[in-house]
Amino acid sequence: MSQSGPRHYRRGALRFVWPSPALPVTRWAARHADADYGAGALPDWRTVNWAMHTRQVTLDGGPVNFVDLGAGDQTVVFVHGLGGSWQNWLENVAAVAASGRRVIAFDLPGFGRSPMAREPISITQYARTLDELCAQLDLGPVAVVGSSMGGFIAAETAIRHPDRVELLVLVDAAGISSSTARNRVSDRVGRFLLTGGAGPEDDPQHRRAQARAMLRRPGYIQLAMGAIARHPTRLARDLLAEQVQFAGSPGFFPGLEALIGYRFVDRLGDIGCPTLVIQGADDVLVPLGDAHEFTRRIPRATCLVLDDTGHVPMLERPRTFNRALIEFLDERVAPDRPHPSTSPTITQDRT
Repeated sequence: MSQSGPRHYRRGALRFVWPSPALPVTRWAARHADADYGAGALPDWRTVNWAMHTRQVTLDGGPVNFVDLGAGDQTVVFVHGLGGSWQNWLENVAAVAASGRRVIAFDLPGFGRSPMAREPISITQYARTLDELCAQLDLGPVAVVGSSMGGFIAAETAIRHPDRVELLVLVDAAGISSSTARNRVSDRVGRFLLTGGAGPEDDPQHRRAQARAMLRRPGYIQLAMGAIARHPTRLARDLLAEQVQFAGSPGFFPGLEALIGYRFVDRLGDIGCPTLVIQGADDVLVPLGDAHEFTRRIPRATCLVLDDTGHVPMLERPRTFNRALIEFLDERVAPDRPHPSTSPTITQDRT
């Protein structure tokens, strides 16, 4: 990227507290977003009878809820992030299934409609859950797409269960800066940005009621979700409602503890499959530099940076996201060792 492009990390001592240089914007900034931002994907997720495609399977750790859509020779497994559910992928599942693939999107134990597992939550345990789910469904090698903590889990799966992952897609993935964030100040900053100050002792029902109330006014939407999406008021209200319906999931705080401080950076070179790294240039939670570090350390990685985009590009720009994802799945290749004169980073200019 050019020197005039977005800064990769915050400068100074604050880098180790809040590493991303991006800041939330006011809701008025949404007026300047281009037409691609918030434009829904096709097929429209609202046309799918999701109840018909919802399943549950019992693994060693307990029941896991998932949706199963489409059919084809290749299977794509979507892994949501901290505080999320399979509905984080509503704008993507139907589109990828329509491309001639089987798609699995599941709720991690402790999130969505999957209860807490018997084993303590850890990134390694979640990778084991992903591998066991695929084995239970007799899937063989799959393409794994993970967002935020789900990207961390997807990469860990590619390292620990390499025969399971044939293609890897990391979307604003955690695992780089978070490995150095084990201090009291950074923990508090991260908790505030992700929860608005809520603690594990807060009533989950109360948090869900607060989340639903937030959707009634654009100012509240921007305040509550401005660290997640660049322009949350440009996203459809029913789509936002699907994202917040499981606020207060029991796995949130154990997942946060598992996320912060677990280090796997030195093992990223062990990932042998083609990898696509997708990053919002204005992600407040995961700095742009982390995407470049994933790309540098994973031997067969390409990075796509989306301008004027936050932490959830699959929801913010689903049409662009799906097009890039399906093209990667079709090609099944990424540069093994890019020529020194060729950047492995592609910038999707939105200005």
